Amino acid sequence: MGLMSVLAAAFASYAFGAAWYMTLSRPWAAASGVTVDSDGKPVMKTPLPFIIAFVAAVLAAGMMRHIFATSGVESFWEGLVSGFGLGLFIAAPWLLTCYAFADRPERLMLIDGGYATIGSTIMGGMLTLF
Repeated sequence: MGLMSVLAAAFASYAFGAAWYMTLSRPWAAASGVTVDSDGKPVMKTPLPFIIAFVAAVLAAGMMRHIFATSGVESFWEGLVSGFGLGLFIAAPWLLTCYAFADRPERLMLIDGGYATIGSTIMGGMLTLF
């Protein structure tokens, strides 16, 4: 059952990321410097980023499940709050630090930091449903 909850949480967060980045594709591409096509959509030369993103989501969900199990997070609300906290206070600051030293635009920090926070919140909630 643990593996299924990890995969479901990873998929939910990944699916949210797809919607997030499709909605914000133009501002994200402009801020990140990624090449865009004539419609303004990012050009991806290989599926590798999508594969890495899903594997990363599985790893994050697996570790989040471990943290929840060892700290007694059981209810949906506790999962949401804990996922939110991990996203906003662990994942996003780490990402923002890297972006700040790489002199990346603030808009990119907000878009990617927002995904880290909301995606972690969704992941946390999903982990408590199984």
